[in-house]
Amino acid sequence: YGHSNQLRQARAMGDYLIVGVHTDEEIAKHKGPPVFTQEERYKMVQAIKWVDEIAPGAPYVTTLETLDKYSCDFCVHGDDITLTIDGKDTYEEVKTAGRYRECKRTQGVSTTDLVGRMLLMTKAHHSNIDEDLDYRKHTDNFGKGPKGRSPWTGVSQFLQTSQKIIQFASGKEPQPGDTIIYVAGAFDLFHVGHVDFLEKVHQLAEKPYIIAGLHFDQEVNRYKGKNYPIMNIHERTLSVLACRYVSEVVIGAPYAVTADLLDHFRVTLVCHGMTEVVPDKDGSDPYEEPKQRGIFQLVDSGSNLTTDLIVQRIIKNRLEFEARNQKKEAKELAVLEAMRRLEEKH
Repeated sequence: YGHSNQLRQARAMGDYLIVGVHTDEEIAKHKGPPVFTQEERYKMVQAIKWVDEIAPGAPYVTTLETLDKYSCDFCVHGDDITLTIDGKDTYEEVKTAGRYRECKRTQGVSTTDLVGRMLLMTKAHHSNIDEDLDYRKHTDNFGKGPKGRSPWTGVSQFLQTSQKIIQFASGKEPQPGDTIIYVAGAFDLFHVGHVDFLEKVHQLAEKPYIIAGLHFDQEVNRYKGKNYPIMNIHERTLSVLACRYVSEVVIGAPYAVTADLLDHFRVTLVCHGMTEVVPDKDGSDPYEEPKQRGIFQLVDSGSNLTTDLIVQRIIKNRLEFEARNQKKEAKELAVLEAMRRLEEKH
Protein backbone atom coordinates (compact mmCIF):
# COMPACT_ATOMS: atom_id res chain seq x y z
CA TYR A 1 0.00 0.00 0.00
CA GLY A 2 3.07 2.24 0.27
CA HIS A 3 3.71 1.60 -3.42
CA SER A 4 0.02 2.13 -4.21
CA ASN A 5 0.06 5.43 -2.39
CA GLN A 6 3.05 6.54 -4.42
CA LEU A 7 1.26 5.60 -7.66
CA ARG A 8 -1.89 7.40 -6.50
CA GLN A 9 0.10 10.58 -5.91
CA ALA A 10 1.92 10.23 -9.22
CA ARG A 11 -1.34 9.75 -11.15
CA ALA A 12 -2.72 12.93 -9.56
CA MET A 13 0.19 14.91 -11.04
CA GLY A 14 -0.80 14.15 -14.63
CA ASP A 15 -3.34 12.47 -16.90
CA TYR A 16 -1.84 9.09 -17.75
CA LEU A 17 0.40 6.95 -15.61
CA ILE A 18 2.92 4.48 -17.03
CA VAL A 19 4.77 2.43 -14.44
CA GLY A 20 8.17 0.98 -15.24
CA VAL A 21 8.73 -2.37 -13.54
CA HIS A 22 12.23 -3.85 -13.35
CA THR A 23 13.18 -7.42 -14.18
CA ASP A 24 14.32 -9.85 -11.50
CA GLU A 25 17.84 -9.63 -12.89
CA GLU A 26 18.00 -5.83 -12.56
CA ILE A 27 16.70 -5.94 -8.99
CA ALA A 28 19.05 -8.72 -7.93
CA LYS A 29 21.95 -6.70 -9.30
CA HIS A 30 21.13 -3.42 -7.55
CA LYS A 31 19.13 -4.38 -4.48
CA GLY A 32 19.20 -8.10 -3.74
CA PRO A 33 16.71 -10.89 -4.44
CA PRO A 34 13.13 -9.75 -5.15
CA VAL A 35 10.32 -11.37 -3.15
CA PHE A 36 8.02 -11.70 -6.17
CA THR A 37 8.93 -12.77 -9.70
CA GLN A 38 8.78 -10.19 -12.47
CA GLU A 39 5.62 -11.78 -13.91
CA GLU A 40 3.93 -11.54 -10.50
CA ARG A 41 5.04 -7.94 -10.14
CA TYR A 42 3.83 -6.93 -13.60
CA LYS A 43 0.41 -8.34 -12.76
CA MET A 44 0.29 -6.72 -9.30
CA VAL A 45 1.15 -3.26 -10.60
CA GLN A 46 -1.34 -3.54 -13.44
CA ALA A 47 -4.06 -4.35 -10.89
CA ILE A 48 -3.60 -1.06 -9.02
CA LYS A 49 -6.40 1.28 -9.97
CA TRP A 50 -4.28 4.38 -10.65
CA VAL A 51 -2.07 2.64 -13.21
CA ASP A 52 -2.91 3.12 -16.90
CA GLU A 53 -0.10 1.05 -18.38
CA ILE A 54 3.05 -0.77 -17.35
CA ALA A 55 6.47 -0.76 -18.98
CA PRO A 56 7.87 -4.25 -18.33
CA GLY A 57 11.63 -4.66 -18.02
CA ALA A 58 12.21 -0.96 -17.32
CA PRO A 59 15.89 -0.07 -16.81
CA TYR A 60 16.98 0.51 -13.20
CA VAL A 61 18.33 3.92 -14.12
CA THR A 62 15.59 6.10 -15.58
CA THR A 63 16.98 7.96 -18.60
CA LEU A 64 15.54 10.62 -20.86
CA GLU A 65 15.56 7.98 -23.59
CA THR A 66 13.10 5.86 -21.56
CA LEU A 67 10.84 8.87 -20.92
CA ASP A 68 10.81 9.73 -24.63
CA LYS A 69 10.20 6.12 -25.67
CA TYR A 70 6.91 6.16 -23.69
CA SER A 71 6.15 9.84 -24.54
CA CYS A 72 6.28 10.82 -20.87
CA ASP A 73 6.56 14.46 -19.85
CA PHE A 74 8.22 13.64 -16.56
CA CYS A 75 8.84 10.86 -14.09
CA VAL A 76 7.87 10.67 -10.43
CA HIS A 77 9.64 9.03 -7.51
CA GLY A 78 9.27 9.04 -3.73
CA ASP A 79 11.31 11.39 -1.58
CA ASP A 80 13.72 8.62 -0.57
CA ILE A 81 16.90 8.02 -2.55
CA THR A 82 17.52 5.15 -4.91
CA LEU A 83 21.09 4.37 -5.72
CA THR A 84 22.76 2.24 -8.34
CA ILE A 85 25.12 -0.55 -7.38
CA ASP A 86 28.00 1.97 -7.45
CA GLY A 87 26.17 4.50 -5.26
CA LYS A 88 24.96 7.01 -7.88
CA ASP A 89 21.52 8.66 -7.77
CA THR A 90 19.45 6.76 -10.36
CA TYR A 91 17.45 9.92 -11.22
CA GLU A 92 20.38 12.26 -11.87
CA GLU A 93 19.83 12.59 -15.63
CA VAL A 94 16.09 13.34 -15.51
CA LYS A 95 16.56 15.73 -12.56
CA THR A 96 19.13 17.73 -14.53
CA ALA A 97 16.74 17.92 -17.48
CA GLY A 98 13.94 19.20 -15.23
CA ARG A 99 11.74 16.17 -15.94
CA TYR A 100 11.52 14.84 -12.40
CA ARG A 101 8.79 15.24 -9.77
CA GLU A 102 8.67 13.96 -6.24
CA CYS A 103 5.90 12.52 -4.11
CA LYS A 104 5.84 11.83 -0.39
CA ARG A 105 6.84 8.44 0.92
CA THR A 106 4.21 6.65 3.03
CA GLN A 107 5.20 6.70 6.69
CA GLY A 108 5.37 3.43 8.51
CA VAL A 109 5.83 0.86 5.77
CA SER A 110 8.54 -0.45 3.53
CA THR A 111 9.32 -3.75 1.89
CA THR A 112 12.17 -4.01 4.40
CA ASP A 113 9.79 -3.59 7.33
CA LEU A 114 7.32 -6.19 6.02
CA VAL A 115 10.15 -8.63 5.34
CA GLY A 116 11.27 -8.03 8.92
CA ARG A 117 7.82 -8.88 10.27
CA MET A 118 7.77 -12.09 8.23
CA LEU A 119 11.21 -13.19 9.34
CA LEU A 120 10.27 -12.79 12.98
CA MET A 121 7.19 -14.94 12.93
CA THR A 122 6.73 -14.21 16.63
CA LYS A 123 3.57 -12.73 18.06
CA ALA A 124 5.23 -9.55 19.21
CA HIS A 125 3.38 -7.30 16.77
CA HIS A 126 0.05 -8.73 17.93
CA SER A 127 0.16 -8.29 21.66
CA ASN A 128 0.91 -5.64 24.19
CA ILE A 129 3.59 -7.66 25.94
CA ASP A 130 7.00 -6.06 26.01
CA GLU A 131 8.66 -7.08 22.80
CA ASP A 132 10.69 -10.16 23.48
CA LEU A 133 14.43 -9.91 22.99
CA ASP A 134 14.37 -12.05 19.88
CA TYR A 135 11.99 -9.58 18.28
CA ARG A 136 14.03 -6.58 19.32
CA LYS A 137 17.22 -8.16 18.10
CA HIS A 138 15.69 -8.62 14.64
CA THR A 139 14.16 -5.17 14.34
CA ASP A 140 17.65 -3.97 15.14
CA ASN A 141 19.04 -6.04 12.26
CA PHE A 142 16.33 -4.91 9.99
CA GLY A 143 15.83 -1.22 10.21
CA LYS A 144 19.37 -0.37 11.16
CA GLY A 145 22.76 -0.79 9.63
CA PRO A 146 25.97 -1.12 11.57
CA LYS A 147 25.99 2.64 12.26
CA GLY A 148 22.83 4.48 13.17
CA ARG A 149 19.61 4.24 11.29
CA SER A 150 18.54 5.39 7.87
CA PRO A 151 15.26 7.30 7.85
CA TRP A 152 14.24 5.39 4.69
CA THR A 153 14.88 1.84 5.76
CA GLY A 154 14.04 2.31 9.42
CA VAL A 155 10.89 0.84 10.88
CA SER A 156 8.24 3.33 11.93
CA GLN A 157 4.60 3.07 12.86
CA PHE A 158 1.88 3.34 10.23
CA LEU A 159 -0.83 5.75 11.37
CA GLN A 160 -4.20 5.32 9.69
CA THR A 161 -6.32 8.41 9.11
CA SER A 162 -9.77 8.84 7.60
CA GLN A 163 -8.13 11.08 4.99
CA LYS A 164 -5.97 8.20 3.74
CA ILE A 165 -8.99 5.90 3.43
CA ILE A 166 -10.89 8.58 1.50
CA GLN A 167 -7.95 9.03 -0.89
CA PHE A 168 -7.86 5.29 -1.58
CA ALA A 169 -11.62 4.65 -1.73
CA SER A 170 -13.49 4.90 -5.03
CA GLY A 171 -16.47 6.51 -3.32
CA LYS A 172 -18.77 4.97 -5.94
CA GLU A 173 -22.15 3.68 -4.76
CA PRO A 174 -23.61 0.59 -6.43
CA GLN A 175 -25.76 1.57 -9.43
CA PRO A 176 -29.06 -0.03 -10.55
CA GLY A 177 -28.18 -3.10 -12.60
CA ASP A 178 -24.92 -3.76 -10.70
CA THR A 179 -24.29 -7.27 -9.45
CA ILE A 180 -23.21 -6.87 -5.83
CA ILE A 181 -20.65 -9.54 -4.99
CA TYR A 182 -19.31 -10.12 -1.49
CA VAL A 183 -15.95 -11.74 -0.73
CA ALA A 184 -14.32 -12.02 2.68
CA GLY A 185 -10.94 -12.89 4.12
CA ALA A 186 -7.72 -11.64 5.64
CA PHE A 187 -6.21 -10.39 2.37
CA ASP A 188 -2.89 -10.32 4.19
CA LEU A 189 0.22 -9.13 2.29
CA PHE A 190 -2.09 -8.36 -0.62
CA HIS A 191 -0.58 -10.34 -3.50
CA VAL A 192 -1.05 -11.85 -6.96
CA GLY A 193 -3.11 -14.78 -5.61
CA HIS A 194 -5.62 -12.25 -4.28
CA VAL A 195 -5.54 -10.27 -7.53
CA ASP A 196 -6.17 -13.40 -9.63
CA PHE A 197 -9.10 -14.33 -7.40
CA LEU A 198 -10.64 -10.84 -7.50
CA GLU A 199 -10.18 -10.63 -11.27
CA LYS A 200 -12.01 -13.95 -11.73
CA VAL A 201 -14.82 -12.78 -9.44
CA HIS A 202 -14.95 -9.51 -11.39
CA GLN A 203 -15.50 -11.49 -14.61
CA LEU A 204 -18.60 -13.23 -13.20
CA ALA A 205 -20.88 -10.30 -13.94
CA GLU A 206 -21.34 -7.66 -16.59
CA LYS A 207 -21.46 -4.84 -14.04
CA PRO A 208 -19.76 -6.20 -10.91
CA TYR A 209 -19.63 -4.23 -7.67
CA ILE A 210 -17.26 -6.12 -5.40
CA ILE A 211 -17.37 -5.61 -1.64
CA ALA A 212 -14.43 -7.11 0.25
CA GLY A 213 -15.00 -7.95 3.92
CA LEU A 214 -11.78 -7.76 5.94
CA HIS A 215 -11.64 -9.56 9.27
CA PHE A 216 -10.11 -7.88 12.32
CA ASP A 217 -6.59 -8.94 13.33
CA GLN A 218 -7.73 -11.09 16.28
CA GLU A 219 -10.17 -12.98 14.06
CA VAL A 220 -7.48 -13.63 11.44
CA ASN A 221 -5.16 -14.76 14.20
CA ARG A 222 -7.81 -17.18 15.45
CA TYR A 223 -8.08 -19.01 12.13
CA LYS A 224 -4.58 -18.50 10.72
CA GLY A 225 -2.52 -18.89 13.91
CA LYS A 226 1.21 -18.12 14.23
CA ASN A 227 1.61 -14.37 14.03
CA TYR A 228 -0.82 -13.79 11.23
CA PRO A 229 -1.87 -11.32 10.02
CA ILE A 230 1.49 -9.80 9.06
CA MET A 231 -0.29 -6.54 8.19
CA ASN A 232 -2.80 -5.00 10.55
CA ILE A 233 -6.39 -4.20 9.58
CA HIS A 234 -5.56 -0.62 8.55
CA GLU A 235 -2.76 -1.70 6.26
CA ARG A 236 -4.89 -4.45 4.73
CA THR A 237 -7.74 -1.97 4.14
CA LEU A 238 -5.57 0.31 2.01
CA SER A 239 -3.98 -2.60 0.13
CA VAL A 240 -7.37 -3.98 -0.91
CA LEU A 241 -8.85 -0.56 -1.72
CA ALA A 242 -5.98 0.08 -4.13
CA CYS A 243 -7.08 -2.86 -6.29
CA ARG A 244 -9.04 -1.89 -9.40
CA TYR A 245 -11.51 -4.79 -9.00
CA VAL A 246 -12.71 -3.76 -5.53
CA SER A 247 -15.44 -1.16 -5.08
CA GLU A 248 -15.85 -1.14 -1.31
CA VAL A 249 -14.30 -2.59 1.84
CA VAL A 250 -16.00 -3.61 5.09
CA ILE A 251 -13.44 -2.92 7.81
CA GLY A 252 -13.74 -5.60 10.47
CA ALA A 253 -16.35 -7.76 8.73
CA PRO A 254 -17.97 -10.51 10.83
CA TYR A 255 -16.42 -13.95 10.29
CA ALA A 256 -19.80 -15.52 9.53
CA VAL A 257 -21.58 -14.04 6.52
CA THR A 258 -24.84 -13.14 8.21
CA ALA A 259 -28.34 -12.45 6.90
CA ASP A 260 -27.97 -8.89 8.20
CA LEU A 261 -24.85 -8.31 6.15
CA LEU A 262 -26.37 -9.79 2.98
CA ASP A 263 -29.55 -7.72 3.33
CA HIS A 264 -27.76 -4.52 4.30
CA PHE A 265 -25.53 -4.55 1.21
CA ARG A 266 -28.16 -6.20 -1.04
CA VAL A 267 -25.67 -8.91 -1.96
CA THR A 268 -26.43 -10.94 -5.10
CA LEU A 269 -23.52 -13.37 -4.87
CA VAL A 270 -20.97 -14.51 -2.26
CA CYS A 271 -17.67 -15.93 -3.52
CA HIS A 272 -14.81 -17.80 -1.87
CA GLY A 273 -11.54 -19.12 -3.26
CA MET A 274 -10.34 -22.71 -3.16
CA THR A 275 -8.61 -22.32 0.20
CA GLU A 276 -9.94 -24.14 3.25
CA VAL A 277 -12.74 -22.47 5.22
CA VAL A 278 -12.09 -22.74 8.97
CA PRO A 279 -15.32 -23.21 10.99
CA ASP A 280 -16.56 -20.34 13.17
CA LYS A 281 -15.87 -20.36 16.96
CA ASP A 282 -19.01 -22.43 17.57
CA GLY A 283 -18.03 -24.94 14.87
CA SER A 284 -20.60 -23.69 12.34
CA ASP A 285 -19.96 -22.97 8.65
CA PRO A 286 -19.44 -19.20 8.19
CA TYR A 287 -21.01 -19.49 4.71
CA GLU A 288 -24.15 -21.31 5.84
CA GLU A 289 -26.52 -18.38 5.17
CA PRO A 290 -25.41 -17.60 1.57
CA LYS A 291 -25.40 -21.37 0.83
CA GLN A 292 -29.01 -21.66 2.05
CA ARG A 293 -29.98 -18.73 -0.15
CA GLY A 294 -28.27 -20.43 -3.10
CA ILE A 295 -25.98 -17.45 -3.73
CA PHE A 296 -22.65 -19.02 -2.75
CA GLN A 297 -20.02 -19.78 -5.39
CA LEU A 298 -16.50 -21.22 -5.23
CA VAL A 299 -14.06 -19.47 -7.55
CA ASP A 300 -10.77 -21.01 -8.65
CA SER A 301 -8.24 -18.23 -9.11
CA GLY A 302 -5.88 -20.56 -10.95
CA SER A 303 -3.09 -19.23 -8.71
CA ASN A 304 -1.42 -21.23 -5.98
CA LEU A 305 0.26 -18.25 -4.34
CA THR A 306 -0.72 -17.78 -0.70
CA THR A 307 0.46 -15.52 2.11
CA ASP A 308 2.09 -18.63 3.65
CA LEU A 309 4.10 -19.26 0.51
CA ILE A 310 5.38 -15.69 0.46
CA VAL A 311 6.51 -16.03 4.06
CA GLN A 312 8.24 -19.31 3.14
CA ARG A 313 10.07 -17.60 0.26
CA ILE A 314 11.28 -14.93 2.64
CA ILE A 315 12.44 -17.39 5.27
CA LYS A 316 14.24 -19.41 2.60
CA ASN A 317 16.08 -16.29 1.42
CA ARG A 318 16.45 -14.98 4.93
CA LEU A 319 20.21 -14.55 4.97
CA GLU A 320 20.28 -12.95 1.55
CA PHE A 321 17.54 -10.55 2.63
CA GLU A 322 19.31 -9.59 5.85
CA ALA A 323 22.48 -8.93 3.87
CA ARG A 324 20.49 -6.97 1.29
CA ASN A 325 18.97 -4.72 3.94
CA GLN A 326 22.25 -4.03 5.64
CA LYS A 327 23.90 -3.15 2.33
CA LYS A 328 21.02 -0.88 1.35
CA GLU A 329 21.24 0.81 4.74
CA ALA A 330 25.00 1.33 4.49
CA LYS A 331 24.63 2.97 1.05
CA GLU A 332 21.88 5.29 2.30
CA LEU A 333 23.91 6.28 5.36
CA ALA A 334 26.92 7.08 3.17
CA VAL A 335 24.78 9.42 1.07
CA LEU A 336 23.32 11.10 4.17
CA GLU A 337 26.86 11.61 5.47
CA ALA A 338 27.94 13.16 2.15
CA MET A 339 24.87 15.42 2.15
CA ARG A 340 25.67 16.51 5.70
CA ARG A 341 29.28 17.34 4.75
CA LEU A 342 28.07 19.40 1.79
CA GLU A 343 25.76 21.37 4.08
CA GLU A 344 28.59 22.05 6.53
CA LYS A 345 30.73 23.45 3.72
CA HIS A 346 28.06 25.97 2.66
